[in-house]
Parts: sequence; structure tokens; C-alpha cells
Amino acid sequence: MAVVYQKSKGLTDVELHYCPGCHHGIIHKLVAEVLEELDMIETAIGVCPVGCAVFADKYFACDMFNAAHGRAPAVATSIKRTHPDQPVFTYQGDGDLASIGAAEIVHAAMRGEKFTTIFVNNAIYGMTGGQMAPTSLIGQKTTTSPFGRTVEQAGKPIRVAELLSTLDGVAYAERVCVKDIPNLNKAKKAIKKAFELQMQGAGFTFIEVLSTCPTNWGLSPIDANKWLTENMIPYYPLGVVKDKTAE
Repeated sequence: MAVVYQKSKGLTDVELHYCPGCHHGIIHKLVAEVLEELDMIETAIGVCPVGCAVFADKYFACDMFNAAHGRAPAVATSIKRTHPDQPVFTYQGDGDLASIGAAEIVHAAMRGEKFTTIFVNNAIYGMTGGQMAPTSLIGQKTTTSPFGRTVEQAGKPIRVAELLSTLDGVAYAERVCVKDIPNLNKAKKAIKKAFELQMQGAGFTFIEVLSTCPTNWGLSPIDANKWLTENMIPYYPLGVVKDKTAE
């Protein structure tokens, strides 16, 4: 019988712990497939965040490190500088990267560190109970903004891809999502390009993936996809934000 589809060798057989409808599993799958297609499983080194993806080291079949909260870019910097010929990536959520880890990601991008960051933006703190994140939308209700986020109290949400793209060290930044098959295919293509440019020595590469959090949003997986489409994408537009190779 012909094999139509099989699990990527870039993933282990450990069962994922993510909530139903969460996009982390899909994003893991795309990263793993890219590592397999680029023959990087044996050489890649990833860095896990503190957050919902804290156990990513159990799921990816490549070597993985665990970093302190927000410090994945600092850890990845040391790994890449000591192993310049190996692909290195961080996998981080919006709380880990855009809040406590804001300094680390900004300075790594400014220096043009030659690793790839996969940034999962679900506009909320997932693991710790649904608090407001730097990326939570205006009016979005969370456990720490029960009446909705306001500009007066918290300012406007940070567009991380646009922020980092102002820095000279960033070679490539793109925002994608995985809410349906066409967007999933675009996301995989972007992730693959980010790793390829990294290995070409182009500089820091960054992929922001808009994701759902049905549990903390209080929505079904289907309604969460709809909410992402109607609310997140208008504020966080999809597409290439910066590509120095095209300049």
C-alpha cells in the first residue's frame, strides 16, 4: 500500500500536551517537516521557552535546550556562536518573547545573530492562566483585563515583526498563520526560507505565527479560528515584513 502521509521524522512519538484546537501542534509539525526536508534533524539545535511550549524538547527530534523565561535568544546566541555551522532556532510565545524577553530578542536582532526565531503569537498568556500579553488586542478580555484592554491603561499591542524589522541585523521577517491549508502551506514556506537564509549567513531571521488559544479565549476551536481571522489578522497583517535578500 502506498504511503500517502506519515509523521515527520523531526518529531518524536511523545504525545503532545497542548489543548484541543491549539495551533502549537501544527506549528511544531511545520518546523519538524522543514528540518527533515533540509536534512537538519541531526544537526539542528533548538531552544525552548517558558510557556505552553516549555516541553517542546520532548517533541522535536533534534537537540534542544531549555532557557530561563525570556532568555532563549541569549542562549541561542551562545549556541550559534560556538556552533556556527549548525542550524539554531528558538521557539517562543508572546509572553516569553515580547514581555520578559523583549530585551533579549531586540538585542539579538540588532546584532544580527544568525539564528531563526519562531514566534507564536496568540495574544494572551496561555500557560499561566490567560493574563493580558503585550500582544493582546484593544478590547480583548483577559484575566488581568476583565473589562477589555484599553489604550489608556496598557497602550496599543506590539507588532513584534514590524518592531524588529527596523533593526539592521534582521535579514528576514514574515508573519503567517495556520488557520487553514493555504495559510499552513505559506507558513511552512516562510519557515523553510528562514532556515535557509540563516544557513547562508544572511543574519537574524524571524517568523511570527498568529495562533489561537481556545481555552483562554473561552471559545471553541472553530470559533477561535474565526476570531483570529476577524480580529488578529486586521491588526497583525500577514505577509513579508522585511526581506533584505530582495532589496
